[in-house]
Amino acid sequence: MTLGTSRHLDLDGCYNARDLGGLPTTDGRITRPGALVRADSLDRLSEHAWEMLLDHGVRTVIDLRNEDEYGPHAAHRPNGITTLRLPLDNDRDREFWRIWESGPQFGTPLYYRSHIERFPQASARVLSAIAHAVPGGVLFHCGAGRDRAGQIAMLTLALADVSAEDIAADYELSHDRLAMRSRAREQPDEGEGIRAFLASRGTTASEVIIATLRSLDLRATLRDGGLTDSDVHALCARLVDGRPSPQSAATS
Repeated sequence: MTLGTSRHLDLDGCYNARDLGGLPTTDGRITRPGALVRADSLDRLSEHAWEMLLDHGVRTVIDLRNEDEYGPHAAHRPNGITTLRLPLDNDRDREFWRIWESGPQFGTPLYYRSHIERFPQASARVLSAIAHAVPGGVLFHCGAGRDRAGQIAMLTLALADVSAEDIAADYELSHDRLAMRSRAREQPDEGEGIRAFLASRGTTASEVIIATLRSLDLRATLRDGGLTDSDVHALCARLVDGRPSPQSAATS
């Protein structure tokens, strides 16, 4: 496994996995490598890849998919990893889903704000699970590792005071990774169509994420969903060292 400047995790059977460590916060700290990993589906991971995740420090996996998306595993999950199944979109609110399932908008961050405001408890439940997971790294994933995983990545990083621009840049890394996955599996690549759809709306994925973060009171909305101040404190302590970086301290 490699963890270079790209933060990509080179796992056999997984194309869109990356560590969320090494990102600067607005107060001069750095997110902790090994604390949090986002990924696409882990169903095709080999035994060797699972051992690599263990070596990377992952001890908890949070599956954001709905039950009908579960598939057979290519290899046995190690006993040292706990799996939590917390579907992010498993809701029977057809009024909401009739709007968002009716086109490519569901494959973009356009739905993030509406989802967070309509179902704050769904996101809060995942964030609380990350905050209070057993010691070790936490990996969360959906199917492609782009949108549901992107929403949780956006929320965790924002609560840890990573800038909106850096959060948006992290989201954009999924496009090339998923293009590689599509080529390897001889499947159509949705990425270009998604970008074209957003362009037709006069925006980009990055612009949508930045606008969402700047216009939505995340802490208040997630508090409505049951996320407590204690949960947020535990989440931030897990993801970010408690002290500003020496460079920040020297310049403050």
